[in-house]
Amino acid sequence: MEEHDRQDALYYDYYSTGVPGDVEFYVEEARRAGSPVLEIGSGTGRILIPVAEAGVEIVGLDRAPSMLAVAWEKVARLPPDVQKRIQLVEGDMRDFDLGRQFTLVMIPYRAFLHLLTVEDPKRTLRRVRDHLVAGGRLVLNVFDPSLETIVAHRGSLGSALKVDSEFVHPETGRRVLVWDTREYATEDQTLRQYFVFEELDEAGNVVAKRFNPLVLRYLFRYEMQHLLELAGFAVKTLYGDFARGPFRSGGEQVWIASRA
Repeated sequence: MEEHDRQDALYYDYYSTGVPGDVEFYVEEARRAGSPVLEIGSGTGRILIPVAEAGVEIVGLDRAPSMLAVAWEKVARLPPDVQKRIQLVEGDMRDFDLGRQFTLVMIPYRAFLHLLTVEDPKRTLRRVRDHLVAGGRLVLNVFDPSLETIVAHRGSLGSALKVDSEFVHPETGRRVLVWDTREYATEDQTLRQYFVFEELDEAGNVVAKRFNPLVLRYLFRYEMQHLLELAGFAVKTLYGDFARGPFRSGGEQVWIASRA
């Protein structure tokens, strides 16, 4: 594993903290479905571990070895009975084959938006469907594109670098500032985002600096619904937040669909 990837994975939990209520939501859905559950894009285990702690057997699939390494470090600190309910697998959501089926497949925290071509979401949903038992459910969330936000981030000022957050480096104990710049490209429905991490010493001098690019392809509500139905899913519910509130434009798309 390269040092750059290891550092990015190490930082991930400190600046990518999810959407309010998402952990509780996915744990509740996993409890309802029962074992076994598959999480796609499981990352460092932010949702996977609470699901296992709730008594549900779960497999986490992620394509990044550095993320899986951090997740394994966390799992190793868990009680043995919780560890037994967790399996981590390196793989690509577009072409994975685990040789088993699940009662529930989860794709949390916008991981589905890492699929950048027109064909990638179709391929992924077909693989998900094949891994679900009859009547099994898919739960995923993506952000709903806000036209106001897109317009605001298309000009030169919209892509300006801004302070997003800060945290304490888990190894050096130094303060880390997180800067963020983002730009929406409407011609291919992509959000191009850069995170800049500045590690500061006690005097406020920058002693280390890292860049982390991110590209997502955003999906509108009916585009997402069409993709689900095209892949053989029956949409059960669309929520607008993790409190199970109604859909609102510019908020969240929280989808629950079953294998038709």
